Amino acid sequence: MNEPYGNADVRNPNENMALLQAFEAQRPRLLRVAYAIVGSVTEAEDCVQEAWLRVQRMKDPTGIRNLSAFLTTTVGRLALNVLNSARARREHYVGTWLPEPLVEDVGTEDPYEHMAMDESVSMALMVVLERLTAAERTAFLLHDVFGLSFDEIAGVVGRSPAAVRQLASRARQHVESGRPRFAPTQAEQRELVSAFAAACQGGDLERLAHLLDPQVVCRSDGGGKVRTSPRVIHGAEAVAHGLLVFTKGAPLVIKMALVNGAPGFIIRGSDGALSVVSITIDSKRIVAIDVMRNPDKMTTVRIPDET
Repeated sequence: MNEPYGNADVRNPNENMALLQAFEAQRPRLLRVAYAIVGSVTEAEDCVQEAWLRVQRMKDPTGIRNLSAFLTTTVGRLALNVLNSARARREHYVGTWLPEPLVEDVGTEDPYEHMAMDESVSMALMVVLERLTAAERTAFLLHDVFGLSFDEIAGVVGRSPAAVRQLASRARQHVESGRPRFAPTQAEQRELVSAFAAACQGGDLERLAHLLDPQVVCRSDGGGKVRTSPRVIHGAEAVAHGLLVFTKGAPLVIKMALVNGAPGFIIRGSDGALSVVSITIDSKRIVAIDVMRNPDKMTTVRIPDET
């Protein structure tokens, strides 16, 4: 970044307040931009905070013509740097790596009334994005998901606009092949998620297998710190067996939650460890189950009303 830095304290207090309000209005979107790129809630928050500090240090931030685009490109550049560093560390990760879950409380009312798929952070998308290069991932997200122009993205990834267009195009092909083809309706979410929870808690192998797509996959991430399956499990029968082994002994607490914008669960097991379960649905069947258990990724997760 080559912004002119100066003393923010010399600005009019009203200008500072207006700038803060404008930034706070952008914060939810910026957090999703950063999270979608890096796959970590904590690191996304750090990127957004650093962007705010950079704006504060500018001599005249009121001269920014498009604050939303400026902040998005700034956060995008910071997140890309974090992702490049994180990719190197993940080469030595123990077991399957999954994104840190983005968990939101659905409240005490009917949770299905609040469920709305958020494509920008869906677990299905996040898993597919891991197959892309850092530049492809950033170009696709900033253009296709968050609406920046190729000219704006060129400065983020250090490529020409034409090269950025090619990066986004290659990424788009991978993403389309990995997305659910038929998104579930709210009624289908209600039926499948409720039936899934009941089958797991009741130890009903036959019912559970019926809910799963024949090619379903189950991924689990313990980071080598808690018990998980060491490999990805494939197929309805194998996944159903694995899930019942995991839930055997009756979890102490199980709560509905929005996990990356889709229905899922927060579980505190009999061993006291937290787990977050994300469910991906396609063609009225569960096609992917992602179980995040690494305690390092549970630091922002809370079970509502737990005593």
